Amino acid sequence: MRSIAQILNDSKTVAIVGLSDKPERASYGVAEYLQQHGYRVVPVNPSKAGERILGEQVYASLQEAADALAAGGQRIDIVDCFRKSEDIPPIARDAIEVRAGCLWMQLDIENQAAADLARAAGLDVVMNHCIKIEHRGLNG
Repeated sequence: MRSIAQILNDSKTVAIVGLSDKPERASYGVAEYLQQHGYRVVPVNPSKAGERILGEQVYASLQEAADALAAGGQRIDIVDCFRKSEDIPPIARDAIEVRAGCLWMQLDIENQAAADLARAAGLDVVMNHCIKIEHRGLNG
């Protein structure tokens, strides 16, 4: 199990499930911050699929995003979830399917069953932490 610092240092590509195109939403602010700090953000939002958010193509599913990245020799390192806690288990299964490195649940999002499933498949799991806050704390 890697620490949060190791996860953030080892990762380059973050798929954000539930990324909004509204600048006032937390998911947008987090995605924008990650881009400014060198991460590739991959938006996953079925209702916005085919559009662009923060200059990046939006995908309908993690599988679709992973397939597109694989074509360019890249993979999803972190699956960052901006969804309700009860919506996390299918996302965890998808994260396992695409061989992501980490399932990350944002502040106030916890699902122990999904965490156990992802950990059993070898993924690192972070629950109830904001990736932006954690990154800022590590990098000043």
